[in-house]
Amino acid sequence: MTNTIVLKEISPVTHDTHRYIFSKPQDLPFEAGQAAELAINSDGWREEGRPFTFTSLPEDINLEFVIKSYPDHDGVTEQLPQLRPGSTVTLDGPFGAINDQGPGVFLAAGAGVTPFISILRARARSGNLSGCKLIYSNKTEADIILRAEFEAMQGLETVFTVTKEDSDQVKSEKIDKAFLKEHIDDFGQKFYLCGPGGFVDDVRDALQALGAQKSDIITEEGW
Repeated sequence: MTNTIVLKEISPVTHDTHRYIFSKPQDLPFEAGQAAELAINSDGWREEGRPFTFTSLPEDINLEFVIKSYPDHDGVTEQLPQLRPGSTVTLDGPFGAINDQGPGVFLAAGAGVTPFISILRARARSGNLSGCKLIYSNKTEADIILRAEFEAMQGLETVFTVTKEDSDQVKSEKIDKAFLKEHIDDFGQKFYLCGPGGFVDDVRDALQALGAQKSDIITEEGW
């Protein structure tokens, strides 16, 4: 299903990530964790659709997306921050991505946290975050998306780590087998995993080596 949506608000989240608030079509059912393809409605960009995860909840009156820009790609994510309220975007979807299959450990790197935003927000709204832990890796502290919001979610345990700087505030380690063993007590639970391909492959292998079942490791389609 294709819809045209209108940008209502844009605001910074980090130095390279923005929050986009769009109008919401009346007939757009979706679930927390799902995604849609967005394309900028201007010459040269209408055929350049890219998938982004809804960060708003289905019952919210507007649509929200939290999107990290990659200037070196010279693509859609670099163009989006240049939009202004009133700009239009085409939306195709929703589709796939990651759905909530119960409490567990949410493992993310960089913009891979976005499918978890709506899932964790939905659980926070219903007071149902018991048994949930977010382990989130970035290059630097400045890259951590929605850190304050995650830390404020009652019942959610958070572990932040960075790989390109030393920090007194968060861990300064790569998420590998040793890191997982240190921070996870039970490998018989659900694991949600999202990030760059290499991260997903490495962490999935480490989880399975530590006893996690393949069927309990939930990733985006294709991973």
